[in-house]
Amino acid sequence: MPMLKVTNVEAAYLGVIRVLHGISLQVGDGQIVALIGSNGAGKTTTLKAVSGLLRTEQGNITSGEITLDGRRIDRLSPEEIARLGVSQVMEGRRVLEHLTVEENLMVGAYRRKDRAAVKRDLEMVFEYFPRIRQYRKRVSGYLSGGEQQMLVIGRALMAAPRLMLLDEPSLGLAPMAVQTIYDIVKQINQDRGLSMLIVEQNVRAALGIADYGYVMENGRIVLDGPSERLRDNEDVREFYMGISSSGARKSYREVKHYRRRKRWV
Repeated sequence: MPMLKVTNVEAAYLGVIRVLHGISLQVGDGQIVALIGSNGAGKTTTLKAVSGLLRTEQGNITSGEITLDGRRIDRLSPEEIARLGVSQVMEGRRVLEHLTVEENLMVGAYRRKDRAAVKRDLEMVFEYFPRIRQYRKRVSGYLSGGEQQMLVIGRALMAAPRLMLLDEPSLGLAPMAVQTIYDIVKQINQDRGLSMLIVEQNVRAALGIADYGYVMENGRIVLDGPSERLRDNEDVREFYMGISSSGARKSYREVKHYRRRKRWV
């Protein structure tokens, strides 16, 4: 049984704006799964459907179901889902700007009672992200974009999750920072066996560490498979990596005007 299973889920905002059209995906125990696609495909809505945050934005699941370890969670509140071990790292580095780095991290552990374990996990976060250890007393609003991304991932780890949902972790970061973030994410997965569902437009980065991937377009899953197979898929390379069948790199300006052949449909 997969840890997370999304089955034929449809979702809408305000009861009329349909965003998800019967999507199905799953995340195994200790697995990294990438959900890739262009802006507006419905990737973030999928994460919010899993974490329960869809309701906070006047959205709801209209059909289908989501289970965690076989238990249905799509009818639970975000708080209940979080208590079951699901942590979402929101798009846009949502740090609490007026709190220090250490205070931000401790917010992630607010529901935990074992203070000794919390202290150990704080040190664990600093080991993964030594860059923010030296800034532990600095107000987080003064960190760089890459440092803030490290901080929000660390804050999610402080909740001791079993499943982490990462929304566009590379957004707005320099290439070197993106590589650093993804290297650490992969290391966390290997060390702790933490399951992860990563939403990304940066297909190369996401498929570089994922075990399995799903391609999403217009609220539907149009292709899925092991990450190696997706990286070699001609349409994925052309439409999402900007590489033609000849191997020549194309600019995004060219690629975005291509008529979608959608050989996978």
